[in-house]
Amino acid sequence: MASIPDKELSDLLRASREQAGLSQSQVAKMLDYQRTTISEIEDGRRKVTAEELGRVADIYGVTTEWLLGRPTPKDSMPPSLLLAARELGKLQKSDLDK
Repeated sequence: MASIPDKELSDLLRASREQAGLSQSQVAKMLDYQRTTISEIEDGRRKVTAEELGRVADIYGVTTEWLLGRPTPKDSMPPSLLLAARELGKLQKSDLDK
């Protein structure tokens, strides 16, 4: 089974946090970590354990499968496209029509 590159995972973690509207400090507080730990994870300088990945996925409102780049049958789009779709879902109908 192929694994997701560390850089891609750290990028998805950062993008997911930003899409959730959370700062590194807020996430750190939720996880009882230092903000620098979140920064190190998002910069790819610190590995994420399976337990941490699960906790982060819950906070960000995504699945661990999604963060790992493993689409489920329900989620067959690439993660970057899903993030874009999530953002589009926040727009008003009148804005989407434009």
